Amino acid sequence: MADIPFPALPPLPTMGVGSMAAPGWFIASWRAARKGEWGAHDVEELFEDATRIVVADQRDAGVDIIGDGELRRQRFVYEMFDRLSGLDRVAPRRRLGIAGYDMAPHFTPAGGIDAPEGLGAVEEFALLKTLAPDTPLKVAVPGPLTFLQAIELNGGDRDGVLDRLVAIVRTELVALAHAGVDLVQVDEPGLPRAPHGLSFTEGAEVIGRCLEGVAARTAVHVCFGNNAGRPFADRRIGPMMDAIRALPCDILMFEFANREMAELELMADLAARFTIAAGVVDVKNFLVEDADTVARRIELCLEHIPAGALWITADCGFSALPRYIAKRKLAAMTAGAARARPGL
Repeated sequence: MADIPFPALPPLPTMGVGSMAAPGWFIASWRAARKGEWGAHDVEELFEDATRIVVADQRDAGVDIIGDGELRRQRFVYEMFDRLSGLDRVAPRRRLGIAGYDMAPHFTPAGGIDAPEGLGAVEEFALLKTLAPDTPLKVAVPGPLTFLQAIELNGGDRDGVLDRLVAIVRTELVALAHAGVDLVQVDEPGLPRAPHGLSFTEGAEVIGRCLEGVAARTAVHVCFGNNAGRPFADRRIGPMMDAIRALPCDILMFEFANREMAELELMADLAARFTIAAGVVDVKNFLVEDADTVARRIELCLEHIPAGALWITADCGFSALPRYIAKRKLAAMTAGAARARPGL
């Protein structure tokens, strides 16, 4: 874990998990751009303008650690597959009806997997740094298990594919730290539902390999899935505890709000070693919490986590919510943290 100075933060610092809800005009414009109706300059201007908006949404809400909203990445990872070579796309078996994980991109290996120009997160951070130069900044990158989930091995070399994915993710994380990111985060819905026969312990070891030599504060988001607001894994932390304890990171991020704050008692053990970023806003629900509800959830966290080891976040990214709801939830999160701070 990194012994690296971090910008000064208030007690119970707040941050989003990664994705932010996009403005409607951005969604409509990006659809047109993907059809080839826009030039390269037009697309860059689109992303810059939309990123400026989601940074402003976070500033307006009073968020302490700012991210870029991941607007270049549908569902935080899909577009990143476009940056990988050595994969062939597999057509989804279902295209009709409600959105789901069985519609997500899937691939088969077709040679050595590589990311010749990186995953793009460093370029995303460069824009974020220009838009929010005076604020602690974070960037999240999908972990290797998340990439592996989407690859059909068909009897192929699982460990060889994993080695390539680890190298790609680690290279991106090291580059982000070198670029000056304050907090580097690995998102891993692949840990609770480890793919291709990996155990929790093996999955944690793979994540740990990605974090070796990363000269920044590091976080791992243990995610239960958030495609169109739906999970896809057994949503219990308990069975993963031994693996989680072994993660070589500074901050662990968990979703609690949509799980009725279950398993908070497990955090006392983890908080002796890690900072705990607790999800106290439910992004899988259109019901908007008020500040008092969030403050009560934080008080429950403080029964098991020392104030100095507790950060405040949402359960997951906001991309599966309409922006008007996401903004209200983000404001409730920061207002609830402010109400819980006196006396800490």
